Amino acid sequence: MASRPGSEAPRIGVALGSIGATPQWWLESAIRLEAAGYRALWCWDHFVGQGDRTVPVVEQWTILAAAAGATKQIGIGTYVTNVMNRHPAVLAKMAATLQGASGGRLALGIGIGGGPREHTAYGIDFPEVDERVRRLEDAIGAIRALWTGGPVTRDGTFYPLSDAYGRPIPEPIPRVLIGASSPRGVRLAARIGDGWAAEEPDFEKHLGLYLDSLEVAGQRRASAWIALGVGGMGKSGQDALRDSPWITAPVETWLEWFEAGADEVVVTARTSADVDALVKARERW
Repeated sequence: MASRPGSEAPRIGVALGSIGATPQWWLESAIRLEAAGYRALWCWDHFVGQGDRTVPVVEQWTILAAAAGATKQIGIGTYVTNVMNRHPAVLAKMAATLQGASGGRLALGIGIGGGPREHTAYGIDFPEVDERVRRLEDAIGAIRALWTGGPVTRDGTFYPLSDAYGRPIPEPIPRVLIGASSPRGVRLAARIGDGWAAEEPDFEKHLGLYLDSLEVAGQRRASAWIALGVGGMGKSGQDALRDSPWITAPVETWLEWFEAGADEVVVTARTSADVDALVKARERW
């Protein structure tokens, strides 16, 4: 865990909703949140709405690239990328390019994905959980190998590489956070990740397992990063932060979660009212 913040600003990031959003709104919100002093911008990975599939949806990597160009210092990250949506060799190149373009501000959150209806609609494979977990581990191995620059030859079960290069090498190497809500996923995050992209109920349920699994894997807690997503439930177009403690008492709420074991919180904002409230809440820091 990072040292106690003290006089440091609260490590609060914002996941701007991509479902029911437009690129213009996303970028305008990103610029406002950077000016307000939030730590990072995060984006979900969906192609269609999970309820109403006719609503517009902003694509994760494209909007993060645009946000990197529209901002100067705020962190950017995927919360989280679905391993089934992009071949890991392509994803490694995308991440390396964005890391260079952003000046080293990228964090890669990645998980096994969900939302089988959108996979069916788009003709994207969606195997059972067991295979998706194995694909995730293989994909991370391929990505990390390519980030060495290459040449890389590996006999991956799903993603073999043959004399593959990954130049330019990203600098610094992006932090890889594994999205996990099950015991198996949490153990995987401890074993091969640089941290855990957790969600609020699962964080409290599985934190002890994550810490134990770090020890078993020979990993130091001080080197791991727990990004905790809060307020993720709800629908697009509906305010997520009305009467939220992240608005009324942001510093006190951050310190509670920090003391509980989080290194950063990721607050969901879905509407202009949510962004307005977060900007206003900055006055209470």
